[in-house]
Amino acid sequence: MARLILFNKPYGVLTQFTDKGPADGPRATLANYIDVPGVYPAGRLDRDSEGLLLLTDDGGLQARIANPRFKTEKTYYVQVEGLPEDAEIAALRAGVTLKDGPTRPARVDRMEPPVLWPRTPPVRFRKSVPDCWLKLTISEGRNRQVRRMTAHIGHPTLRLIRWRIGEWTLDGLLPGQWRKV
Repeated sequence: MARLILFNKPYGVLTQFTDKGPADGPRATLANYIDVPGVYPAGRLDRDSEGLLLLTDDGGLQARIANPRFKTEKTYYVQVEGLPEDAEIAALRAGVTLKDGPTRPARVDRMEPPVLWPRTPPVRFRKSVPDCWLKLTISEGRNRQVRRMTAHIGHPTLRLIRWRIGEWTLDGLLPGQWRKV
């Protein structure tokens, strides 16, 4: 029977179990949190992103989750700099063209700031620059795709939290916590 682990990856943690790291010392990895042999991440989540990461020992399940051809939906809570206008939101919904080609259309809605754990270090706050939160769902998973999409419309990402992958969500998991499904 395949094992599946849901993990709430904290900010600053690498999505791998080892780090040959920089000369200034080791960085936090999955091994700092999960001591389950034989499971591997199904997809990636950048070091400066937070949220849901799935780990499994089933290669087929890993492929269905991570490979864009299976179109597994991933939902992110995205804090962006500035206040996107309707036309900018519409561009994300239609799909934008990045350096590696057009993205699939995304589902995007403005949202109230979610009730979340504090981030260490905190997101930089500037009185003179407003920010807002978007709920953004994609069915791809290119390298830093959500960050590149929001930057493309002129609203850089300040904080990025993956909340959902397919049917699985972060519900009930604090940063650094995990559970078997």
